[in-house]
Amino acid sequence: MAPDETPLRFDGRVAVVTGAGRGLGRAYALLLAERGAAVVVNDLGVDTHGNATAEDRAAAVAAEIRDAGGTAVANRDTVATADGGEAIIASALADFGRVDIVVNNAGPQGGDGFAEFAEERIDALLTAHLRGAFHVTRPAWRAMRTQRYGRIVMTSSQAVFGIPCTAPYAAAKGGLIGLTNTLALEGARHGIKTNAVLPVARTAGNDGIRNAAFRTWLQHFRPEHVAPVVALLAHEDCPWNGEKLIAGGGRVSRLFLATTRGAFLPDPTPEDVARAADAVADESAYTVPAGAMDDMAAWTPHFTWPDQDTKMNLY
Repeated sequence: MAPDETPLRFDGRVAVVTGAGRGLGRAYALLLAERGAAVVVNDLGVDTHGNATAEDRAAAVAAEIRDAGGTAVANRDTVATADGGEAIIASALADFGRVDIVVNNAGPQGGDGFAEFAEERIDALLTAHLRGAFHVTRPAWRAMRTQRYGRIVMTSSQAVFGIPCTAPYAAAKGGLIGLTNTLALEGARHGIKTNAVLPVARTAGNDGIRNAAFRTWLQHFRPEHVAPVVALLAHEDCPWNGEKLIAGGGRVSRLFLATTRGAFLPDPTPEDVARAADAVADESAYTVPAGAMDDMAAWTPHFTWPDQDTKMNLY
């Protein structure tokens, strides 16, 4: 921090961090509390595969925050059900009277071949990561709309680029990018910003990675490298809405979805598409749409384009 720079504080703000009992979630909760936020430390206390343990990690991290002079309560409700999500946010409202920040971080890891994934494992990964974000964010969203302010941080992953043997995990994390983009547009008029972090960090969830050299390489990537990025995304002065930031090992970069100029083919045949393959894939000119409707404007020279009100109010 520059000598004349005012530190980013969260005094008076209330943050909910799911999966905050260790690793990345713990780092987020500790930094937000250190900067003045009251924190609901949510952690179910399960292992990296989602199996129950006797640990009360939420209570341990909440006690750690209080011992350092901060404000925190523990919560052990599950993100895997709508009732659990309601209970997590109800804890924030009951203890602190509001909810300003939600960091959706909870979810197990684990891999297997695409054809070998057990059905219950697919369900567990999709439910915890994708549906879990819905379960926690929806009740928080209602409170944030009422108070005309909120910050949502989704946790996606570079698995969206493709990692063998992670199909349900990667699919869930890709779903969170779509959710981030949509909530960013929908929440803007309510003072709610939604962004996503794609963290790279050595955590207990990496223990199942079979490649020992890769696990060793990950030792350089500490959760504390990611926490400042999440803190900015959670702050009132966050400069972004709808962004996806890759963070880890001291590097912060932006992931974006883009479309090529493409080829316009009136009444195309399969052969027309084949002949235009190079133009379709040509990345020398591309746009980064601000939303799906923005991308559809590429057809403007060829079709009448809906007015702004129609674009923003499809339903």
